[in-house]
Amino acid sequence: MNRYSILWADDEIDLLKPYIVFLEGKGYDVTPVPSGSDAIDKVKETRFDIVFLDEMMAGMTGLETLAEIKIIRPTIPVVMITKSEEEHIMEEAIGSKIADYLIKPINPNQILMTVKKLLDNKRLVSEKTNMSYQQDFRNLAMQYNDRIDHEEWADIYKRLVYWDLELDGSSDKSMEEVFEMQKQEANSKFSQFIEESYEDWICEPNAERPVMSHHLMKKMVLPRVKEEEGPLFFILIDNFRYDQWRVISKTISEYFRIEKEDTYYSILPTSTSYSRNAIFAGMTPLEISKRYPNLWVTDEGDNEDGLNQNEEELLRLQLSKGHKDIKFSYNKIITNNHGKTLNDNFNNLMNNDLNCVVYNFVDMLSHARTDSQMIKQLAPDEAAYRSITKSWIEHSPLLDLLKMIAEKKGRVIITTDHGMVRVKNAKRIVGDRNVNTNLRYKQGKNLNLSDKADHVIEVRRPDNYGLPSPNVSTSYFFTTDDYFFAYPNNYNYYVSHYKDTFQHGGVSLEEVIIPCVYLKAK
Repeated sequence: MNRYSILWADDEIDLLKPYIVFLEGKGYDVTPVPSGSDAIDKVKETRFDIVFLDEMMAGMTGLETLAEIKIIRPTIPVVMITKSEEEHIMEEAIGSKIADYLIKPINPNQILMTVKKLLDNKRLVSEKTNMSYQQDFRNLAMQYNDRIDHEEWADIYKRLVYWDLELDGSSDKSMEEVFEMQKQEANSKFSQFIEESYEDWICEPNAERPVMSHHLMKKMVLPRVKEEEGPLFFILIDNFRYDQWRVISKTISEYFRIEKEDTYYSILPTSTSYSRNAIFAGMTPLEISKRYPNLWVTDEGDNEDGLNQNEEELLRLQLSKGHKDIKFSYNKIITNNHGKTLNDNFNNLMNNDLNCVVYNFVDMLSHARTDSQMIKQLAPDEAAYRSITKSWIEHSPLLDLLKMIAEKKGRVIITTDHGMVRVKNAKRIVGDRNVNTNLRYKQGKNLNLSDKADHVIEVRRPDNYGLPSPNVSTSYFFTTDDYFFAYPNNYNYYVSHYKDTFQHGGVSLEEVIIPCVYLKAK
């Protein structure tokens, strides 16, 4: 391992000889200088890994020296050491982007800990992360190989997301392949669980079921509307995974307290056209199609997007059943300008009990990534995709809206309609020309697989899954794990074009178990 180099500037540097000897004995190279100007000269001619500055030096003070060093080497970590505990000095040093602040008298172990924290932190954290994941690997595997319920599956997925983010932040990538294998195995077991349980969740009144799309408003949103003064903002980010929530939560928690971080289960298909209508109607797609046939558009062919034209009316009908006194607004945001226009009308929103805002950015990003080579290059994997999501939220009208809500001491629920999964393997399927275009599920007549039926859930009786049947012979096929459907003709094109894209509509932990978070302004 390379030896780290330390520059230490103090006008009483001779008195620090024991500290310097101690650090050199620990494997660090230390260059002592007696003044700020000497420190600046050394920084100009030599690259150091860290700088220690005495704040009260004669001549140039530590703060003055710090300012010059940051101009020469903006990224070098600087530790300020001072006898003074005056608040304004601490604030000025912190504002100048010091890496740490130590108050005399100091001891050698204090110095060593600071050096390790700043220079060895990434390596030490990576080693600890990999070791901790190895210890938890067996516990996770034992848990999902047992017969477990929907709550335990949600806990397993949260733990997998935790390790995904931890390993992503580790400089040692040796456990990545092991983690991917474990996630694939967990997804396979989860798909079996869904196939065994889903029909009971839909058909059996007394089944032990999770909160699902058509329960969301009734169980997790409407009870909160009037429990406190002021409007509740219900913000639905389309196609938004739990791991994406975790990476933006730090930004949002600057303005809000996370009161409750829940998950719920998307219905099948995990696609906008089904799950979002179910949310706003408070019904399964089958119930919507029967009670409000004029508000349900057939899903055959390329008409999938047409299904989401009636969400506001479906919400109105749901509220009319027992919440007639709730004054609400519904806003769908597709462009930044739509978001800015909504923000301009913010004061009007404060007159409502419930404000529903649907943001389509993440869904549009996933479609754009499928069609654009440039975006594929920018977001080649989950980690990069999360990074783009974080960048978007930090520069979006949505964050501006959240800031305005926080200023009014408001309340927010952030959720989604479904997640997505990165697909890697193709399944050949045969159907007529009216089959829908989604890659993770197919709905239509005369559907058949042209190879083995593994990694697919076949639903020949859609009503048992709460799904409408435009025709007597309509069936639904859902891919599981990381598979997607491709037609035998143009098969090679489908595989090359869609492999490693993010898709939704099928069965996976990432698509089904999704966040619903309740926030209150700080």
